[in-house]
Amino acid sequence: MADDPTRMLSAPRARARLRALAIEDRGALAWQLMKSGEQPADCPRALLLLALGGCAGWLGETAIDHWLARLAAVSEGRTPADEDDPWPRGRAAIWRARALLAPMPEAEGDSACDWPEVALFLTRTWAITDRSELIRMLLWLGGQGHRYGWDLDYRRIRRMTSAERLKWRAGLGENEDYGRVLLQFVGRDETPDWAAWDWLRLIDLACAGWLMGWLEEQEAVDFAVHGMDLLLQRHDDWAGMLAAWQRGASLFEGRDLTTETDARAELLLHGRHTPWQHPPAALVDETMLAASRERIRQWRSGARHWVLAVAGVRDPDLFYRQGMAAPADDQRRREARRYLQETLDWWPQEGVSAISRYWLPGQAHHLNQLASDAAHRTLAPADTPFGRPSREWLTVRGQLAECREHAATIVMAERFGFQLAMLEDGDVGEEEVQQRLQRSFAGVLGRLYATPERLLQAWLAWERVLPEDPDASLADDLEWHLNDPGSPFHWLEYLAGEWQEPGPRPTLEQFTALALSGPLNTPNWGMPQMQQNRQTGELRDWLDSHYGLGSATALRDFLDFLSEAGDRQEYQITYAPYTLNLPRLREEIAIMETGQCSEEDQVHLDRLRRVRDNDQQCNDLDMAAWDIAQLADLCVAGRQLGWLDEDAMNHYLERALALARQHYGDWRAYARGLYAGYSFFMMGVPERHRLLEELRSALMMWLCGTPPLAGAWASLDFPGAAPGHWPALHVDVLSQDRSILH
Repeated sequence: MADDPTRMLSAPRARARLRALAIEDRGALAWQLMKSGEQPADCPRALLLLALGGCAGWLGETAIDHWLARLAAVSEGRTPADEDDPWPRGRAAIWRARALLAPMPEAEGDSACDWPEVALFLTRTWAITDRSELIRMLLWLGGQGHRYGWDLDYRRIRRMTSAERLKWRAGLGENEDYGRVLLQFVGRDETPDWAAWDWLRLIDLACAGWLMGWLEEQEAVDFAVHGMDLLLQRHDDWAGMLAAWQRGASLFEGRDLTTETDARAELLLHGRHTPWQHPPAALVDETMLAASRERIRQWRSGARHWVLAVAGVRDPDLFYRQGMAAPADDQRRREARRYLQETLDWWPQEGVSAISRYWLPGQAHHLNQLASDAAHRTLAPADTPFGRPSREWLTVRGQLAECREHAATIVMAERFGFQLAMLEDGDVGEEEVQQRLQRSFAGVLGRLYATPERLLQAWLAWERVLPEDPDASLADDLEWHLNDPGSPFHWLEYLAGEWQEPGPRPTLEQFTALALSGPLNTPNWGMPQMQQNRQTGELRDWLDSHYGLGSATALRDFLDFLSEAGDRQEYQITYAPYTLNLPRLREEIAIMETGQCSEEDQVHLDRLRRVRDNDQQCNDLDMAAWDIAQLADLCVAGRQLGWLDEDAMNHYLERALALARQHYGDWRAYARGLYAGYSFFMMGVPERHRLLEELRSALMMWLCGTPPLAGAWASLDFPGAAPGHWPALHVDVLSQDRSILH
């Protein structure tokens, strides 16, 4: 090789000559070789570039020999032979995929010349300064990327009117150019596929991480193969892949590049020496794909990624948190703590385990039962003693039949997953407890939904019927995750072994007893637990102002009173006899009306008038429901304050069930008794009419199951009544046996 012209110049002088030709690295050299080797007349320049590349140490002997053979074939009018391929082979062939950004020739020796400015590229273009940030960005490009927002915008714009589209674009501010291009794409029915913009950059970024020394070569190859794995699920040729890339680049840059001629793209698609002479699938084999898939699942392994995936549907920024866990920044930490305290009413002094009170298995049972009854057309009658729901809500209730095949746990679990994510972001400590809750969360979902697709299908079915906010439905987001092969849902690790739910699970009997409080309070979808939050003070004030109760002993005494006598006994002793002697009743009322009444006397007078008028049928209906509902409601309050332990709470709930069985046969009779008792024993307040109307409306909703999460009566058999509901299909229903906690 002493006379080899490729070794005539020193390396520094050769690199200086290359820089003078605006060739700063091996990728730029490869572009020029491809371009100059197209026509026989340009081959001399290609030979010069080969010589300079060899002297600079950028090309090894094997690569030079391949290029010389190809240039000779072009000069002689022959087609270059496949065996003279100058591009990476074997597992390194995956780097051919990034040729649009920078082709990598067959490499020998130092790889630093492939990308001398790689550190600058990572910090300036990507704001990546270490390995962990690189890993998170690689996973984000694979799992979400820019395509997520673009896909959702495209889908929603298609449903907009012209005026709505203009308003949408005007609201984009500095991103208006992006909006203009996307509207052009929608207007001409451009194929809404631009995922190649994310996945080709994933391959490019994996290469950068390898050259930077942050990734081992096999790690980098596995990430790059992941990008190609995803691309191959959308494209089987380079032309389609390139078109998708151009659409993505257009949206990113805010100018339509799809109509412009791209010389590099043409060279890659049709050039003599393109690294893309074989289909994309030729760059990977099954062994490479299997290794890559295993690597990606390892990076997304563990229960924490279940939490991020589920919570990320509601808060897509969480998808930046994949890979190695990293502390949230100060702003994110403040926002998470504000959510936990102001929205969730959870405080650090309660301990992380207290978050389990927001696990609501009763809600899943209720929804599953309604869906089953809707499918069999056995839902509760729409006509109630308190009115009839709107046609809109009855339609929603009937649509629950569409969810019969989908377990409803995801409806409440998605909120719980978000709460777990906020615990992590809030940096509240007790990491072991958080991890245990995360494992429980992932274990439940893995048991109820055999595949990620089943989970997403169930979530989507329920979301379409029961969006938490109809104006901010997650349906589009869920469809995206179903259809995008890179979505983290498709790469989650299913946890094996035994599992336990994140929070306590009531039996069906306990859930029914809790429902006896009805609309006197918010529905109890889970087992009440002791709390130490703002609600604790509010409960103390309420018990003191309404019942004069200030201690656990006083509460127990009052619960015993409600169980044994209650307001129902006062009616029987003080007021029922008047119904047998109406003249005496009128005389008593007249006497009291002529005098000046104390507050206590005024209450008595009001009740006498209600007996006289048979107000709300108080003389005809059994009003024990008023005592029973209070008994159940105060049990919950006592448990939340810590005045009752679980055994004591269950004892009084069993008493409430026994009273309900003794006095009523169904929920409608119970509701009428509750309304009559509420009305009769209400103190004289100015807002009486409004309060009664609110209770009438709530009772109607609880009886009908409209809206479905108003309350649980429509899905429960009344205590002691014969079964009247079709069995639900799923295991996420409450057990009849209190000893079974699955």
